[in-house]
Amino acid sequence: MAALLHSYYRKFADTFWSTNVWLPPNTTWADIAPESSTEIQHADYVHLWYPLPMALVVLLIRYLFEKYWFTPVGLSLGIKSTRPKKAQSNVVLEEAYQVSKKWKHKQILGLAKQLDMSERQVERWLRLRKAQNKPSTLTKFCENCWRCTYYSFSFFYGIIVLWDKPWLWNINECWNGFPHQSVTNDIWWYYMFSLAFYWSLCVSQFFDVKRKDFWQMFIHHIASILLMSLSWIVNVFRIGTLVLVVHDLADIFLEAAKITKYAGYQKLCDVIFAIFTVLWIVTRLGFYPFWIIRNTSIDAPKVVPMFPAYYIFNSLLCLLLVLHIFWTYLILKIVCNSLKAGLMSGDVRSSSDEDFSENSNNSNSNQNHVKHE
Repeated sequence: MAALLHSYYRKFADTFWSTNVWLPPNTTWADIAPESSTEIQHADYVHLWYPLPMALVVLLIRYLFEKYWFTPVGLSLGIKSTRPKKAQSNVVLEEAYQVSKKWKHKQILGLAKQLDMSERQVERWLRLRKAQNKPSTLTKFCENCWRCTYYSFSFFYGIIVLWDKPWLWNINECWNGFPHQSVTNDIWWYYMFSLAFYWSLCVSQFFDVKRKDFWQMFIHHIASILLMSLSWIVNVFRIGTLVLVVHDLADIFLEAAKITKYAGYQKLCDVIFAIFTVLWIVTRLGFYPFWIIRNTSIDAPKVVPMFPAYYIFNSLLCLLLVLHIFWTYLILKIVCNSLKAGLMSGDVRSSSDEDFSENSNNSNSNQNHVKHE
């Protein structure tokens, strides 16, 4: 039985990892193996296991930062660490709440009559019940501080790493000699800690502020890990590094805007959000399509013999651009609503119930969570 299962597995693996799909013509897996050359250090697929234990280190660093840095800073700024008041225990109302968290007026009247309560008492219980599971402002402040810290580190490390790389200044160098391109130590670390961060998100998402788009973002994180891993396996890491660095910049200012919002610096929040909006448009609708996708779609086919995996990767890059356009529409819509309200009150990067929505009801329907990579 074991031999039969092994046989089926080998057949599936050989079919899935066919060189006709994943590699350029006349190239085999042996040609890009780490031991295939003494001059070129090809990416090693075995190293993709390293980000798993590294993700645990990332989670430990996050815990230490939040406990000994972000929390004290938040408290010094007067950010509240208390949770909302809990609703009184009521079996009937709790059962109705578990069925649906949105009650129509007719249902409220029926519950009030059944429990000999006033309509106002039932509505108040529902408000308290919805609020009691929400995290404190300090918890959200610490979460945003951590992400702002990571994106800042990732962006500046990426710039430092890529500064002396020829493909940063001439993107056509991404394909020069492909797929026989060496992975330097700094690029190795850039890819590994980026993968480790996404793996850590897959874990921490179950403990962080719960968002309406929880499963969509979980799938997004898994898809990002999958794409980065596949790009590593087939040596398309040069384009991968450019995609990473382009996507990190705007995220720094988004998280910073949330931080200042929770800290009570509304005017500073408005300014930072305006900077975020400009950087988002410049990087996601400027550099990304007219620098990266233009190269992968127009220039690369002139240099590299086409193969099926190329079309898979390029199609996914184009799909990401479509999402960028959609999210840009949401951002601009929130900007318009904010200008009318006089405050930056929407958060297109979060679907949590309270994030950036205290001062406006207009932007709630526009909330979404924007993530690269």
